[in-house]
Amino acid sequence: MAFFDTLQTATADARRHVTEAPVLTAIPQGRFDLDSYRYFLTQAYHHVKHTAPLMMACGGRLPERLEFVRKALVSYIDEEYGHHEWILADLAACDTAPEPVRRGQPDLPIRLMVAYLYDLIQRGNPVGLFGMVQVLEGTSIELATSMGQMIQQRLGLANEAFSYLYSHGELDQDHFEFFRTLMDGITDPDDQAAIIDTARICYRLYGDMLRAIPLPEVSHAAA
Repeated sequence: MAFFDTLQTATADARRHVTEAPVLTAIPQGRFDLDSYRYFLTQAYHHVKHTAPLMMACGGRLPERLEFVRKALVSYIDEEYGHHEWILADLAACDTAPEPVRRGQPDLPIRLMVAYLYDLIQRGNPVGLFGMVQVLEGTSIELATSMGQMIQQRLGLANEAFSYLYSHGELDQDHFEFFRTLMDGITDPDDQAAIIDTARICYRLYGDMLRAIPLPEVSHAAA
């Protein structure tokens, strides 16, 4: 079995912590308000701003035998750089001042996820970072565009408030095919184990963030 397929199978149980988060049921039911969306965007800002730095750090720690992965990281960094600023623009379109978000801190799940990834690169197997890529890009493909459209319809916000969700739903389609090919080139069992383990951890922590999104009560939503 190609490693990408192994990765998908090995992380299926962990992935359900994301796909079964209550917010994903609440959105179609209309139990999602502006505070919910602001919370999501704020937490997203605090992990997306680390994407390029994490990839840079990973590239510097990879062994020469993974030079093809380092080359791929150059493309990833070029694509991902600056996306955190899109999120601040989305927040501004939701009448949220960007600077307090920029200076703030995420809640515990995102703080732990980012800290874990930096520690992995410094003290563990840096190629494990691609477990995070599996989680975030896979989740974007499955959920970003459809959820964004439902949120926009529910909240009546302009397109300018959805640059992050809509762009990632579209961009990550191509990214994920690139990711699939890249993962199939990973043949070392230790490298594979590191990616699987990191994906499981990131599914847990990202799912914890989704489960912390504040949701209005049914009666409030109905009103």
